[in-house]
Amino acid sequence: MKKILILGGSGFIGNSLYRELNPYFDTYGTYFNENKYSKQQNFFYFSLKESNILSILKKVKPQLIISCLRGPFKEQLKCHEHLVTYIQNFNCRLMFLSSSNVFDAFENYPSYEFDKTLSESPYGRFKIRIENSLLKLPPSKFVIARLPMVFGNNAPRTKEIEILVASNQPLEVFPNTIINVTSDRKLSQQIHYIINQKLTGIFHLGSVDLITHFDFIRRMILRRKLKGAIFKQIFTSNQMRYLAVLPKENKLPSHLNVSYESILEDLYLL
Repeated sequence: MKKILILGGSGFIGNSLYRELNPYFDTYGTYFNENKYSKQQNFFYFSLKESNILSILKKVKPQLIISCLRGPFKEQLKCHEHLVTYIQNFNCRLMFLSSSNVFDAFENYPSYEFDKTLSESPYGRFKIRIENSLLKLPPSKFVIARLPMVFGNNAPRTKEIEILVASNQPLEVFPNTIINVTSDRKLSQQIHYIINQKLTGIFHLGSVDLITHFDFIRRMILRRKLKGAIFKQIFTSNQMRYLAVLPKENKLPSHLNVSYESILEDLYLL
């Protein structure tokens, strides 16, 4: 059975992946500050500042590493340097969860898998640095999964919105920013397929249709029956701008395509 190690397995996306993959693979994860994972045999404590990732890799001997890490950029970069060296020397692949922010300097159109990356944000530039280190590897050794905004019932974004609405604080929305979206559940299903089919390369894993940020958040709040939302509309420019990653070359089967309506269905509260 394939061994999979999820770095950041106690986080929002990482734990969703763990729950999706664990019944089918020999799955392991790392945690940082979640005490409930300390008693789970398949989870290892890992600190970007204090731990050596190589010690965990020697114990698990994974055939696939999925990086969902969060934390200081400098320490993440160092950790991924170790990961790249490891997969160069062992029978192992690395799946890196990247972001639509690697394209945030481009505003006039959505971005596709093989478009040039360029970012104006520290977060986007950080993701580009890790992507570039993987692109130097043989294609069979890596998967870069670029994600749009990820929502879900337990998502940090969702919880933040609920807190702001409940406390009558303004919620920042962007009426002229066109996005695509996904959910933890849909994303986990797509990644499961990529693993099963042993696919490699770059994938854009978001909804195949687009919506403005303001419209999506407004509709999400209606679906979740939140009352009294105060919207603070922010216009970053006079023109409509895109922050969306769409598939063109590496498309998944139609049953794995998602729409923003299906993401809203995931967020529906009875």
